[in-house]
Amino acid sequence: MDRRFFSQSLAFAAGMFSYLRNGAANSDDQEAAGQNASAARSTSRAVTVEDFIPLAKAKLPKATFDYISTGSEDEVTLHNNVEAFRRMRLLPPLMHGVNKVNLETTVLGQRIAMPIMLAPVAVQRMFHPQGARAAARAAGKAGTVFVASTSAGNSVEEIAAAAKGPVWFQLYVPRQREVAKRLVQRAERAGYQAILVTVDLGERKDADLRNGFRPPQDMLLKHLRDVGHTQLTEQHSYEELWNFNAKAWELSLSWEFFEWLRGETQMPILVKGVLSPEAALKAVSLGLDGIVVSNHGGRKLDGMPASIDVLRDVAAAVDGRIEILLDSGVRRGSDVLKALALGAKAVLVGRPYAWALAADGEAGVTRVLEILRDELTNAMIASGCPTTDRINESVIMKNQA
Repeated sequence: MDRRFFSQSLAFAAGMFSYLRNGAANSDDQEAAGQNASAARSTSRAVTVEDFIPLAKAKLPKATFDYISTGSEDEVTLHNNVEAFRRMRLLPPLMHGVNKVNLETTVLGQRIAMPIMLAPVAVQRMFHPQGARAAARAAGKAGTVFVASTSAGNSVEEIAAAAKGPVWFQLYVPRQREVAKRLVQRAERAGYQAILVTVDLGERKDADLRNGFRPPQDMLLKHLRDVGHTQLTEQHSYEELWNFNAKAWELSLSWEFFEWLRGETQMPILVKGVLSPEAALKAVSLGLDGIVVSNHGGRKLDGMPASIDVLRDVAAAVDGRIEILLDSGVRRGSDVLKALALGAKAVLVGRPYAWALAADGEAGVTRVLEILRDELTNAMIASGCPTTDRINESVIMKNQA
């Protein structure tokens, strides 16, 4: 893959050219209420995550919907993420006497209402004018963590101001270390409670290539300025901004980066993109605070294993020495139960709330979290697990997963 194209894909995510068509060129503060009454009625009646897919498809330009929904190359990993959960069988005990459950858990010492968090998702203003701010508000109302992407479309300060609950910051690393340092410090000052470094880089998605993309100039400029490249102005041409972006990102991260980062922040540090016991043990040896078992939702290198398929081995290797989260493929509350049973403390969901955000903004994200919460509640009752810390591998049928 061309290195310049790689940089562009990393920082902005494909499909941003449709930002203007999606109405995001309007004022960020323009509310969508009244424009989408039928969508609001539909989302209030949604009963599964997948009910939001046709609603999002009806609201979005094709390129934007494809950006959310498609995966890398042949989409083997994308589909396997979901199917791996579906192949896994539960075998709950009988006569367990549980009729009420408590979904609360802690992540990095922070108590949250349920073990379901919102993953970092790029360019959310493409999906809805309020973008990441709406999603952060919904997460706060649900009592859970919102993880803000470097490429969300709003600055770290804008998202923190909108959030009503705990927020973490996901870092794509600027090549200029001074810019990276200031960005991390800004997140810490704004009240973010952890920093999550995504290390599974690169993206090649056939649908995005077929659709073609280039971000509108105003969004490209805002993104770069939000990151910290404040020398850029409206006087720069589109090509100047585009070429600047192509060189702005660190694409060759090594483990030594975390030693540098530890010296720049007091926030807990997690690494996202772990798929092997060896990588997990390296994170432990560096004194990191957590790992996210993730293949980036099948958006990066196709052919990687499903996250849930490697979770058991990763958890066994670290043996409680580091906190484990999981993303990629979660579509049901029972998927959350399976992930917790195999060693995760909580899961992060991405596409489910991206579809919901597109369908109905903050209300849509609130509804998708309600659905996952209610499904997990049912799964815990049926499995005889009154609290999340009572969920263990005994509920998984042997020779599964």
